[in-house]
Amino acid sequence: MARRWQDGPGALDLPEGGAVALEIAASYRARTRGLLGRDGIGGALLLTPAAGVHTFGMRFAIDVAYLDRRLRVLAVRTMVPGRLGLPRPRARHVLEASAGAMAGWGLRRGVSVRVRTEGGAESGAQGPAEGGSAPG
Repeated sequence: MARRWQDGPGALDLPEGGAVALEIAASYRARTRGLLGRDGIGGALLLTPAAGVHTFGMRFAIDVAYLDRRLRVLAVRTMVPGRLGLPRPRARHVLEASAGAMAGWGLRRGVSVRVRTEGGAESGAQGPAEGGSAPG
């Protein structure tokens, strides 16, 4: 049975080894707020469920990875503030990080990531429950 993530901390296991700090934004309120009002992010933010994002009101450029239900990267884009990203039809989650971070992490189209939550649960190949898209 698939489960749903909750807002809170986690870790993103990278395809080439290692992990980065992760914030999970699963509630409508957390997804809507996203990275707005921040001057940067030290790790990554996972918006779930989500199929697209925008950078209106952002203070810095971000890398955006669109993930499918199995947490496989569909596309990675860098977005500057004030842009609207088109929703990706197969995307179920969106990962955001500071511009340039994802290339250093080895995130590119076709690779898969794993998400570990504070309670130690992992999601990856099977992914969590799907839903609609976040505002954006």
